[in-house]
Amino acid sequence: MILNHLIACAAGFLIDRLIGDPPGWPHPVRWIGRMIGFLDSRLNQGGRRRAKGLLLLFLVAGMSVLAALAVSSAFYQVHRAAGITAESLMIAAGLAQKSLGQAAMDVYGPLKAEDLPEARKKLGWIVGRDTDRLDEPEIVRGVVETVSENTSDGVTAPLFWAFLLGAPGIWLYKAVNTLDSMVGYRNEKHGEFGFFSAKADDVLNVVPARLTGGLILLFTRCRSGLPLGTRLARWRRDARRHPSPNSGWLEAATACQLGVELGGLNYYKGVPSARARMGVPLRPLAADDILESVKGMHAASAAFLVLLMVIGGVIFVFA
Repeated sequence: MILNHLIACAAGFLIDRLIGDPPGWPHPVRWIGRMIGFLDSRLNQGGRRRAKGLLLLFLVAGMSVLAALAVSSAFYQVHRAAGITAESLMIAAGLAQKSLGQAAMDVYGPLKAEDLPEARKKLGWIVGRDTDRLDEPEIVRGVVETVSENTSDGVTAPLFWAFLLGAPGIWLYKAVNTLDSMVGYRNEKHGEFGFFSAKADDVLNVVPARLTGGLILLFTRCRSGLPLGTRLARWRRDARRHPSPNSGWLEAATACQLGVELGGLNYYKGVPSARARMGVPLRPLAADDILESVKGMHAASAAFLVLLMVIGGVIFVFA
């Protein structure tokens, strides 16, 4: 079984890297999102909202796992090659290397052309913060932070769970991650209802976020000129300052590698939100840092896949 998962993970990784999500194709995340929206409208009312949110988590995650398990099992019943192929495609659908890189480049293009209004518009498609008044360094910061965080959320964390559990594992992760993005907010509407979804997402990201942050430090281009020991120490220090228990490990690693400062003041619907500053501002953020962040995402993701292949190979040989 571990060998099947290894082959499917490698194949799915390459399919996503080269092809991504073809426009117009149906995507399971959209189906999961519709299910969450439907259940949110029905369950998120009245009393005992935290308990109802736990029910939401079980229903969405359970149905996603069962659907992936049913599809992969059906194809494995036909032939091992058919099962691996189906699992590879389901894993590819759960990864986001190509789409994440393209989203970053969609901002980079107008930024290089000095079209700030268009760059702000494109950034607004991928971040929740207000973008209408951002200057170039702040636009770049938004992209770099998004690419850094989503290197784990969109690539290595789903790959980690696919390695452990195959297609059901990656769709368990994607279901929980989608729940967190839709109901995991600390506000009046979802503070109680989305509590367990947010906590589950935190738990599923603990290991992959820290592994990925370490791989960013080891395998991406260092533009800061700082020794590895210094970068490791600042990485561990700054990561804990982030309000998220996991995102800081990605953003702090990227800041250390680039020699820039991430974090700072964001606005959400006009409301200011101060985020801890990470890294050392050895130089100002510039448009080309978007390119570096995308290259770093690809390098760290590839290193993560190789690490999984090595671990899986050892388990296969000695199990």
